[in-house]
Amino acid sequence: QVQLVESGGGLVQAGGSLRLSCAASGSISSINAMGWYRQVLGKQRELVAAIANGGNTNYADSVKGRFTISRDNAKNTVALQMTSLKPEDTAVYYCYARLDRVGTYWGQGTQVTVSS
Repeated sequence: QVQLVESGGGLVQAGGSLRLSCAASGSISSINAMGWYRQVLGKQRELVAAIANGGNTNYADSVKGRFTISRDNAKNTVALQMTSLKPEDTAVYYCYARLDRVGTYWGQGTQVTVSS
């Protein structure tokens, strides 16, 4: 089993910053990629940011220039530094880890609320 534990969500004013963290533990072989999705009630879950083992990153257009994803491969952790937050960023954020020849695991989700 692989478990992902997220932290860092909360309430912040528009223009503020939050840092989300996610740690993977359990029966880990090799992680191909880690990242973050977010979901607003009634909408599809969307990819926010992803990072591969080699460091290549991918961001949603809506967060480019504001969010930064980072990863510590040795510790199997991934973080999302969110700056210049907007009310539109309000969502439940889910961490994921994609394991080679195993599958994809998800965190429980953490609420991010940005007030105006």
